[in-house]
Amino acid sequence: MTGNIVAEISVVPIGTGGTGLSQYIAACIDILDGRKDLSYQLTPMGTIIEGPIDKIIEVARQMHEVPFNQGILRVVTTLKIDERRDELLTMSGKVESVMNKRQSAMGKQR
Repeated sequence: MTGNIVAEISVVPIGTGGTGLSQYIAACIDILDGRKDLSYQLTPMGTIIEGPIDKIIEVARQMHEVPFNQGILRVVTTLKIDERRDELLTMSGKVESVMNKRQSAMGKQR
């Protein structure tokens, strides 16, 4: 079974001249906005993307280029990929699995 993957991407421009990176991150998120083939969730430390692996690799490359296009000369991009081939993988399913286990554990403690 193949299908969607869940990935986390973090794009970090180096040598921006300041400590704030939100303008670069906002421009990276613009790459994801409006895409019907991907879902995403912005988090404080990165962006979670769900969709077909080829589409995620494509947008990761585009997001990596954003700071370069804004004049930055060095960029560090981290991409983590979670792929399952035995069952459907979704962002919400991963969170629900953890929450269900926590509830089960809490019920056993009572």
